Amino acid sequence: MPNHQPRRVLPVVLLLGLGAAGPAAAKPPAAAPVLQAMQQELERSMRALRAQPIPPYFLGYEITETHTVTVRGVFGCITSSQESRNRLLDIDLRVGSYDLDNTHPLRGRPRFGGRMPIRVPLQDDVDAIRSILWYQTDREYRQATEQLTRVQTDVQVKVDPEDKSADFSHEPAEKHREAPIDVKLDRRLWEDKIRRCTAPFASHPEILRANASVSGESRTRWFVSSEGAEIQTSERTVRLVIEAMTKAEDGMELPRYESFSAPHPEGLPSDAEISAVVERMIADLVALRAAPVVEPYTGPAILSGRASGVFFHEVFGHRIEGHRQKDEEEGQTFKKMVGEKLLPATFSVYFDPTLTTYEGRTLVGSYRYDNQGVRAQRVAAVKDGIFGTFLMSRAPIEGFLHSNGHGRRQAGFEPVARQSNLLVEVENPDTPAALTQKLLDLVREQGKPFGLRFEDIQGGFTMTGRTIPNAFNVLPIIVYRVFPDGREELVRGVDLIGTPLTAFSQIVAGGDSVSVFNGVCGAESGFVPVSAASPAILLSQIEVQKKQKAQDRPPILPAPTEPGPPTGSWMQP
Repeated sequence: MPNHQPRRVLPVVLLLGLGAAGPAAAKPPAAAPVLQAMQQELERSMRALRAQPIPPYFLGYEITETHTVTVRGVFGCITSSQESRNRLLDIDLRVGSYDLDNTHPLRGRPRFGGRMPIRVPLQDDVDAIRSILWYQTDREYRQATEQLTRVQTDVQVKVDPEDKSADFSHEPAEKHREAPIDVKLDRRLWEDKIRRCTAPFASHPEILRANASVSGESRTRWFVSSEGAEIQTSERTVRLVIEAMTKAEDGMELPRYESFSAPHPEGLPSDAEISAVVERMIADLVALRAAPVVEPYTGPAILSGRASGVFFHEVFGHRIEGHRQKDEEEGQTFKKMVGEKLLPATFSVYFDPTLTTYEGRTLVGSYRYDNQGVRAQRVAAVKDGIFGTFLMSRAPIEGFLHSNGHGRRQAGFEPVARQSNLLVEVENPDTPAALTQKLLDLVREQGKPFGLRFEDIQGGFTMTGRTIPNAFNVLPIIVYRVFPDGREELVRGVDLIGTPLTAFSQIVAGGDSVSVFNGVCGAESGFVPVSAASPAILLSQIEVQKKQKAQDRPPILPAPTEPGPPTGSWMQP
């Protein structure tokens, strides 16, 4: 959330996988009219503004065009079927110098926040686009010069900062163009699929909410800067999301989510595969209503690959985003730990936005250039257990003076260092059976009545500031209690909580099969797609707390229809 003590939230939409970047064109196409308009107006604006008493030292334009096709349905019916297209403009205008400019944070005041989107004509009308750029650049320049005065005053009256690094880094000016990739989704076909996908839920009156959606989205970005950058990229994603919820007699809401991502509709699951998923979801929801509630507990646990991926995203990923090491209101958990052992020697953690798949699974946190025009790069954050580096945008920190291609944002926000594709790799991993046996050994050694196995996950959030507990909360959906004799029991009502350094110190081993969690992460620069690919991990001790629950009982009124056969069948042609 965009405030000075942000609550880093991976909400439910984290589960709604986004898809992968489309392939780049083999031969660079000609510059689009949009790119031409941006370059022409940028050059004209810089010539004019250099004559001002306070000239800009940097000007960057980014225009993002999004084309979306979406079909939504509930209980066998379609609720919406629509198509939309828009273009949004972001301007980065800086006055002062690379060392100190108008973006320098005023200490003690919130820095980040969104603004009203600047809409750009959908038509490739160079003059119309230039008119928008001209007017908005003038506005940005006036605001930037006023803000620089505030920054200079703030620097004079406040104590010296701990980190005296510059406000903006020097980076190579990249030039790259690829042909636009559009999305094509047969709405009539998918309306039928969504009806049949959601219909089986209607036969179960205990399921209070059941919906599904399919969406295809293409994103084309144009970026130019006064440093000479000129970039045109295009990506396409398709996602299918199925969501259902029931409620226990004590009022606890019990959700179940499934999501599938692909670069094109043909990459989504078949009708038969989706039918099997729906039946499994129904069975899980019925079982969860009858499952016992787990009381607060500490002890050993296994996190499945999806749960492990969210765990690393929350515990580690947000805390190594570069701008947090400079903000003196942040906890800066790992700032002084570069070169130190952070994980077992068999563990390595990478962030790699250049990958679109990992072991055959789609990754949604992929891109070729970040929102500051810097080429995407693989970042070895932890190598053989040793912490090595941070995720960097063009905001330098002491010892790390350059971007590694992780300056990201949602349109309308300021880019900061954000996660991309998080990859956890383990040498000499354990099989599932071996990992379970190690869990049982720890249960007996610690004298615990059971251990826990977190099978599926909803999302999570973390707090990284200093004035509130520097903690995380991972939100599981499917959890099993594992008894010393190996017997397992489905349970409900727990959240996995903890603090980062303690949690990392409890990691014992990792499994040999990788799962991928695709979703959307919200923080200061808005919502961006991210992925986490990780094997299951064993922790010698975790802590769980009771999950928040609603106080309303299940519905008093009976369902309006008696259970019956679904209105559609996957077996129909």
